[in-house]
Formats: sequence, C-alpha cells, structure tokens
Amino acid sequence: MATLATKQSASGGARVKVQQLGRLLSGMVMPNIGAFIAWGLITALFIPTGWAPNEQLAKLVGPIITYLLPLLIGYTGGTMVHGKRGGVIGALVTMGVIIGSDIPMFLGAMLVGPLAGWVLKWFDRMVDGKIKAGFEMLVNNFSLGIIGGALALGAYTGVGPFIQGLTNILSSGVEFLVNNHLLPLVNIIIEPAKVLFLNNAINHGILSPIAVQQAASTGKSILFMLESNPGPGLGILLAYWLAGKGSAKTSAPGAIIIHFLGGIHEIYFPYILMNPRLILAVIGGGVTGTFTFQLLGAGLSASPSPGSIFAYIAMTPKGGYLPMIAGVIAATAVSFFIASVLLKTVKESKEEMDLEEASAKLKGMKTAGAAPQIATAQSVTAQNAIVSNTSGAIRSKGEVRKIVFACDAGMGSSAMGASVLRKKLQNAGVQVTVVNSPVSEIPADADIVVTQKTLTDRAIANNPKAEHVSIDNFLKSPKYDELVERLS
Repeated sequence: MATLATKQSASGGARVKVQQLGRLLSGMVMPNIGAFIAWGLITALFIPTGWAPNEQLAKLVGPIITYLLPLLIGYTGGTMVHGKRGGVIGALVTMGVIIGSDIPMFLGAMLVGPLAGWVLKWFDRMVDGKIKAGFEMLVNNFSLGIIGGALALGAYTGVGPFIQGLTNILSSGVEFLVNNHLLPLVNIIIEPAKVLFLNNAINHGILSPIAVQQAASTGKSILFMLESNPGPGLGILLAYWLAGKGSAKTSAPGAIIIHFLGGIHEIYFPYILMNPRLILAVIGGGVTGTFTFQLLGAGLSASPSPGSIFAYIAMTPKGGYLPMIAGVIAATAVSFFIASVLLKTVKESKEEMDLEEASAKLKGMKTAGAAPQIATAQSVTAQNAIVSNTSGAIRSKGEVRKIVFACDAGMGSSAMGASVLRKKLQNAGVQVTVVNSPVSEIPADADIVVTQKTLTDRAIANNPKAEHVSIDNFLKSPKYDELVERLS
C-alpha cells in the first residue's frame, strides 16, 4: 500500500508540474488572444488572397506579427514573474530576440520574457533594504536599464539565432508530418493531454507559434485546428445525450451549447473522466477530423479562441468553409459512434450509483463531525465520477465570505461554474461573493475553492488554508446544492 501511495503521489506531482509549465506557456498568450484575433481578421480580409484584398491595409500584417505580438507575449511573461517591472524588462529583452532573427519570435518571447523578469526579481531581492533613502528611484531605473540592456544584447546575439534554429527544426518536423500524411497521428497525443487540462498549453504554447508563422506566409494553417476542433467533444456529449443515463444524460444538452457554441471545451472533460474508455472516442474523432482537414486543404487564419464553431467561422479564410465544416462533422460523427458503442456496453449507470453513495457518505460524515479530509471515491476501474472535499477544514456558515472557482486559465469553465453557483445562492438568499480565477492566482482571502479534481493538487498548493471542493462537472454537481444548504 505504501508503495502504491508513493507511486500515486509521484504521478500526481509530475502531472502538477506539467500543468504548471503549461499554465506558464498559455498564460503568456491567452491574455493577448484579442490581438491575435485582430491580426487574423486583418490577414483574412486584406492579404492578396483575402476577402477584400487591399495593399495598403495589408501592410499592418507584417509589423503586428513581427513586433507587436511577440512584445505582448514578452511583456505578459515578465509581468507574471515580477509585476510591471518584470513586464517592462520582458518586453525590452524580447526586442533583442526579435531583431536577432528573421522569423516571428513567439517561442523566443515565451523564453526570455519570464527569464528577464526572474533575473530582475532576483536583483531586487538582493538589494531590498540595502538602498539608502532617496536613491530608490535611481537604483530601480538604472538596474532595470542596465540589466535589461545586457540581457537584450545577449538575446540578440545568442537567443534569437538559437530560437530561430529550433523553430526551423519544429517547422521541418511539421512539414514532414504533413508531406507524409502523418499529421492526424498527433491527435493520439493531443486528445488525452487535453483531458489532463493541458489544452491551452498545447494550443497556445506549442501549436500557435508555428501556425502563426505558416499563416503569415500562406494565409492559413491547419495547426490552428488540431487541438481546437470542437467535433470530438461534440460527439461525446451527443452520445451521452442519446445513449447515456442519469445526470450525465440530462446535463449533456446544456453542455453541448456551452462547448460547441461557447467554445469551452473543458465542459466535456468530466464526461470522459466518468468513463475513461471514452478517450478512444475523442482520439478517433480527432484523428478523423485532422485527416479530413488535411485531405481537403483546410486551415484557419488565426487561433480560434475559444474553440467555438463561431470562432471557426470567423477565422476561416476565403474558400475554406467546406473543408472546415467537413472536418468538424467527420470528427463529430466518428467520436459519437465510438462513444455510443462504449456507453451501450455499460450494463448500468455505475457512476450514478457511486455519486449517490458518495453524497450520502459526505452528509453522514458532516453530521458526525468528520475530519477535514474526505477521501474521494473515484477509481478508474469503477469508471465513476465521484468528487468530494479534498483539503482544508470545512467552514461553517459564518466563516464563508468568498467562494472561488478556479480552472487552468480562469476564464472558461470556472466562470461557468461560478455563474451556476452564484445563481443558486442568490435564489436561496445567501449573500456570499462568488468569483472565478486561474488556479495559479487563487485569492488569499478565498474561504472555499472549487476546482475540477485534476487541478485540486495545484489549488491546494496555491492556497492551502482554504477549504477545497473537488468536482467533476462545473455545469451540474450535487456539491452546489450541498453548499447552498450549508450556507443557508
């Protein structure tokens, strides 16, 4: 048992570290997605093959992708590490990698932005409390200028050429996969990684930098479609709606709207976690969709974020609607077929029975004055979707003033969950603040933190004092009603 616990702990720790790296990468891009979309729309409209070719307006395309977008990424990366000072030095050093290369420096900005912020943060800590009164501004300004200038020179002479070489290698790898019709196999890795909440890291941290470079030269890139295709998730939700049972069946129609139209893919992850075999369905759908995209020459002009069908329509270049729609439909059909077969092989709704058992157990433990930590009842072999309190003393009614929903990016599924619980609390007349945030930026004054179970370890690490509630489905969870009942 001790050996098993050690292995599980190591596995969980590795997963958390990967998620943290993914959060760092995607966190530098996602706040700037609006700028990427603006660039994509300008590209789709005004380049020679666009909807409304215009030589003068098309002059915006080059400077935005070469300077503005990398600088935004570098500034954001530096800010994440060391506030505004980190942002300024991050942008400064990013300029070094931009000038030191001949290609868009997204990967370079992701590297030097946080690194420059960390170096300045280290220096500020070294001199903290050692500067004589009246010299603070002088030291602060000159330290940033000297350190930033030195790092910019190093980025220009060393990092820029290195990142350009690395980008060329990655681009060559993608070109090899495309030329040999192997690109669909990438979805065998992408789809499971998405369910582990690495979707934003994959899309914005890995695929988008290469895709933007392709789009700048050809007007479109299929790489924008590998992770963001809403078809595989739509197939899963349709299968639950038509072949599922219990709460999963009743909640699926609402989840379809949020996923397919709203673009929040995280909504279908819990449905896979209920029955892990369904990962085969999304892999099949993803591979089929990418194969169809590649066969018909599909591509998007910029990242469709969030991954809504509306975003797909907006980012589709002239003449690309049929290939795009065909790929989404093909992915949906294959995912739906495989998921339906797998769901029908389940003799009874084991997840529903387990959910009821867990709820009853939780209430019984509360009544008996249970210990703060309540073990989760989920196991892969049982293929259930059990979620429960995982850490922190259970707060009484008078102690709860703020409930925080946290997800990887703090904008999608957590916002949806916060909205659902906020409405329930308002209807019950409970005056409690309910907000959403990234799991890496949970407010220190949070009394209760609600996360999906794969992110709970990270949430506990970022705010160990709060009560942590782990759930599987932000759209519908019995934990909401239990919280409302407890706080009423």
